[in-house]
Amino acid sequence: MTFIKIQNVVINTSYVAAINLDSQTSLGEKSVSVLIATPKFPLLQWDAVAQNIYHYEWLEFTGQAATALQDYFSNFNNVIDLLPQYQESGVV
Repeated sequence: MTFIKIQNVVINTSYVAAINLDSQTSLGEKSVSVLIATPKFPLLQWDAVAQNIYHYEWLEFTGQAATALQDYFSNFNNVIDLLPQYQESGVV
């Protein structure tokens, strides 16, 4: 389990479901969006079968926070890139 702190928000990376590194706000400002999936704990066990057991929430970051998140989630030490953009072509 890892925690990352961005401005006044601390995120448990175990709950990060998705990252959108190239978002824009409604004003056209560059942003990074993080989808957080936190478990809901039903009172009764059979309620979990009938309902979604996770609560999803998008968090949007702009400015320096967006840049820091983009750097963090683009770093090969933190995330494996399955299709790196710097692939060399073997065809001449």
